[in-house]
Order: sequence, then structure tokens, then C-alpha cells
Amino acid sequence: MPAAKAFRGIGHRAINAVWRIGVATRFFLLTLIYSGTSLRRFQLIIKELFSTGVMSLIIIIVAGLFVGMVLGLQGYETLKRYGSESALGVMVALGLVRELGPVVAALLFASRAGSAMTAEIGLMKATEQITAMEMMAVNPIARIVAPRFWAGIISMPLLAAIFSAVGVFGGYFVGVVQIGVDEGSFWSQMQAAVDFREDILNGVIKSFVFGSVVTVIALFEGYDAPPTAEGVSGATTRTVVTSSLAILMLDFILTAIMFRGN
Repeated sequence: MPAAKAFRGIGHRAINAVWRIGVATRFFLLTLIYSGTSLRRFQLIIKELFSTGVMSLIIIIVAGLFVGMVLGLQGYETLKRYGSESALGVMVALGLVRELGPVVAALLFASRAGSAMTAEIGLMKATEQITAMEMMAVNPIARIVAPRFWAGIISMPLLAAIFSAVGVFGGYFVGVVQIGVDEGSFWSQMQAAVDFREDILNGVIKSFVFGSVVTVIALFEGYDAPPTAEGVSGATTRTVVTSSLAILMLDFILTAIMFRGN
């Protein structure tokens, strides 16, 4: 019957999803276990920091600048209705530090660095480089996966902070330089309203969580990809889609925990 076939298909997908979550959890635990080798050979992490962090700087800076400029423009038009144009700095800073900085930077990180990690590891698997490492008694998780994992965790909060800082400058440029909002009010109200623990620290925690999740998803999809061109392509697509959905879901959960009642 069509209904029975549909339910059977749903059940099969649910079982497969639970199985993949279990395999990914085991992969994550193995990465943590074998991280000692990477931490002792920190030059491996430094090398990956360049490809994941430094190579993502341009897109982070450009996106942060325009997001901040849009925030400044839209914020001014909204606040002008209530005669509160002087609060523009508060609106721009809180919007970036609490939400847009960590979230948009993480989405860009997943699209740029996450997809690159998946494609790179998937290609190494397709060309049997990982198998060659295992034959030479080199643990591929310790040598390939763990350095990229720690590079992602380290670079994501830094990229989010840069995104927020550039975004504040973009909001300042539009609000103060172009529109003419009072510069003293812009900075003084921002300084008075933004709290280090409640706003900045929670934003850093968000970006740390997003970076961890995106990096684990990217590395797992690459390591688990079928060793074919279609398999690597599909794994790269799954990395971007799954990471984006995970970021948005976790953002709601973390926001509800951190800022509920504030």
C-alpha cells in the first residue's frame, strides 16, 4: 500500500539519521582523544589556521561592512520615527555582538572553510591518501582531522569578533558620516549599553559553539564521503546545508538560554 510504503520510507530515513548521528558522535570523540598529538605539534594547527581563518578574512570583512551599513541605515529609519536617533549605536552594536556577528560569520565560515575541509578530506579519501597513511601506521584522525578541528574552533570566534567590529564601523560610517547622527551619542550610548559578560562574552560563546559544530560536520562529511566525484560533491553540499540548519537551530537555543528575561 502507498501509505505503508511512505511510513516505511520515513522509518528508514529516521533510522539512518540516528545511525549517522551515532557515527558522527564516535568520530567527534575519536578526534578529541587523538588531539594530543596535534596540540604537541602546534605547527600543524598553525598551518590549518591559515587556510581556515586567514583565507576567510576577506569575505568576513566585506560581509561585515555591508551588514553593518544596512543595520545603520535601517536602524536610523526605524529609530527616527520615535525620535531616538541617538540610540543608533546601541542598536547596531547589540545586533552585531549578540546575533548577526556570530550567526552570519558562522554561515560564511561554513560556506567557505567548511566546504573546503569536506572537499579536501573527501579528495584525500578518493585518491587513497588516507589508506596510505593507515598502511604507514599514521593515524589519519590525529594527522588530518584533529589539526583542522582545533583550527576551526580557534578561528571562528576571532572571525566573528572581526565581523562585529567591522560591522560597527559600517554602522558608524552610514549613521554618523553620511546621515549625520551625533558622534558622541553614537559611541557613548553604545559604551553604556553593551555589557561585557551579558553581550560580548555570550557572543563569543555562541561563535565557539558554532565553530565546533561546523568543523565537526565538515570533517565528518569529508571523512565519511564515498570515494567518488559524486560522493565528494554530495558531501560538500551536505556540509553547507547541515551546518547552516544547525547554526540557526543552535542560535535559537543559545539565545533562549542566554538572554531570556533580559
